[in-house]
Amino acid sequence: MKLLTTTLSFATGIAFGAATYPIVDSGQTSAIGSYKGQDAHYLGNAPSYKDNGDGTITDQVTGLMWTKDPGAKMTWEQAVENVSSCNVGGYSDWRLPSIKELYSLINFNGLDPDPRAESTGNLIPFIDNDVFDFKYGDPAKGERIIDSQFATTAIYTSTTMGGNKTMFGVNFADGRIKGYPVSSPRGNKTFHVLYVRGNPEYGQNKFTDNDDGTITDAATGLTWMKADAGKGMDWPTALKYAGSMEFAGHSDWRLPSAKELQSLVDYSRAPDSTDSAAIDPMFQCSEITNAGGKKDYAAYWTSTTHLSSRSNESAAYVNFGRSLGWMEDRRSGDKQLMDVHGAGAQRSDPKTGDASQFPYGRGPQGDVIGIDNMVRLVRGGNIETVDAPVVKESGQRKGGRQQEPKKNQEPQKGGNPFMDREDQNGDGKVSKDEFKGPDHHFNRLDKNGDGYISSDEAPTRRPNR
Repeated sequence: MKLLTTTLSFATGIAFGAATYPIVDSGQTSAIGSYKGQDAHYLGNAPSYKDNGDGTITDQVTGLMWTKDPGAKMTWEQAVENVSSCNVGGYSDWRLPSIKELYSLINFNGLDPDPRAESTGNLIPFIDNDVFDFKYGDPAKGERIIDSQFATTAIYTSTTMGGNKTMFGVNFADGRIKGYPVSSPRGNKTFHVLYVRGNPEYGQNKFTDNDDGTITDAATGLTWMKADAGKGMDWPTALKYAGSMEFAGHSDWRLPSAKELQSLVDYSRAPDSTDSAAIDPMFQCSEITNAGGKKDYAAYWTSTTHLSSRSNESAAYVNFGRSLGWMEDRRSGDKQLMDVHGAGAQRSDPKTGDASQFPYGRGPQGDVIGIDNMVRLVRGGNIETVDAPVVKESGQRKGGRQQEPKKNQEPQKGGNPFMDREDQNGDGKVSKDEFKGPDHHFNRLDKNGDGYISSDEAPTRRPNR
């Protein structure tokens, strides 16, 4: 595995050489199934950290220095205020990180947990917890185990959740970027905080239009297609599309990793504030009509599988338009479509299937499921192509359903139609993620409140929705 051939001055944190914004490899080393061109088939700048023994960690790829311990959670305002009094390691020039600086730490060997679980056994966070101090959310304090969101300076230029001031943060428990309300009628949300210093150019793109349909970013060393594919496609099709592409005299195009694609996001832009996608206007972005009938911009596939404790059937995408979700009105129980996470969020979709099988999305905020997402290809950078070990696909769904029964498990005949339809992973119970209806119906059926509908709680016919 090769390291970026630039000289780094860790005294100042400034990277000298061509790449001032080197992308750290995602850490994903195993391919899922037989698809070619996955994240694991390309190795980049291997994560490399040095514990300085004084409460600081040096990233030897990016030139950034970090505080090791995020300490107690604090509000966003406190995170901004407290940086001036931070003197960890004897340094006084700490700053709250940008979203691109913080995302450099994400590692996609993590496992996305069930948000309703209370045990963290066998879970792996999306950050190197051999280097950084990391804690999952504490259910004893009323938190979910996925409540391990970290603060940044990135304030959304629009709002989410119907009008809330919003900060883009990284969740190292579930492996996502989302816009989180800085404050809401429920009070101020609190976050973990890692302060950073050094390399002031990190996260700043340096684009050049090559006048051949490509754009080069001198900061990262990556070359991008100026235009996207112009149409949506599922994940295997996107990988095949990339693998067969010949353009601008090159045939080594690839589907970008999550960390490569996120480097393109311009967090100063958004459909509601600049009437544009969240990307430099040098790039061409196809307009779409979103689920609410509004002009919008697409989610774009990455080559990175979003691993979870339950399956490997999803891949990460980045939204360059609104990150829509179906939120339930607590009084009426009706679902309302809104921008829940902001333009620039990184979420995940099933790799294949029928999006219509998810009429109210999935997850705690009802993330809209697209599956046929947009594609923008990349080439270059400090990349080595490798033969990655293959892991069998598990929990893969088609049309929101499991494609085949588990090994040595015969399909049930004459069983409960509700369970046959809704139990997508064949474990004999239905989680809220699997349930394709409003949350208030799920809560009514989940009589013992354990977060699952068991066979004895299941209706004998499909409930009205």
